[in-house]
Amino acid sequence: MEISLLLRLLIAHLLTDFILQPNSWVKDRELKKGKSGKLYLHIVVTTIVAYILSGRYDNWVIPAVIFSTHLCIDYIKAKAGKDNFTSFIADQAAHVLVIIMLWLSVEGRWGEIPLFTHQLFKRDLFWIVVTGYTFVSWPLGIIIGKATQKWRDQISREKNKNVSAEQIITEEDILPETPKTEEQELGLANAGKWIGICERILILTFVLMAQYTAIGFLMTAKSILRFSEKEVNTQLKTEYILVGTLVSFASAALTGVLINLLL
Repeated sequence: MEISLLLRLLIAHLLTDFILQPNSWVKDRELKKGKSGKLYLHIVVTTIVAYILSGRYDNWVIPAVIFSTHLCIDYIKAKAGKDNFTSFIADQAAHVLVIIMLWLSVEGRWGEIPLFTHQLFKRDLFWIVVTGYTFVSWPLGIIIGKATQKWRDQISREKNKNVSAEQIITEEDILPETPKTEEQELGLANAGKWIGICERILILTFVLMAQYTAIGFLMTAKSILRFSEKEVNTQLKTEYILVGTLVSFASAALTGVLINLLL
């Protein structure tokens, strides 16, 4: 399947949405929304670049579709006034979907989609790999969480003991409360969960690609994790992280080995 046109249109989109669009244009669009002149300037630049890179100078469907769809998508995003990860992904997905549909139409390849989908869904290889990646993401993380629950409970009990001991002081020992530093208070919500998901996906990918050396580099990078010496239960937390990491790595690696055996 010829994908040269598809790649050129994707390159044009990446260039105009991320490189040739200054921050001042984005801020102007966020401020003035649909009335922003920079919004329409961005649409014109996008259309011109897509037309030039397409190489199909006798085909006016490409610039017409790029101009109209890009204008609609960016106008709706500007009017919505939302600038978060969800809106960003939705915006980019809409642009990419339009480009794919435009490519299929220009190349006349719509008839190949049902055949390709049918062949893909019939392949056991596809479903085995999908099952493996699905398993090592959330389900395996939940299993590991259940398996290490007792150690998390132990850390919580030890922390509560230390807090209670610090509270038993005489009146002459009472001092003004020391404000917590930003480092002590800082903690990313669900960071551990997402780190685990990413590392297991990487481990599975490395095993399937037989890139075992990369697993060693990943483990080395993960070992950089350290706890502050001022924090209570440093040894308990370090051991807990070490156990969780090894279980996570081993489970993902074994899943990859099993998939390779099935393949």
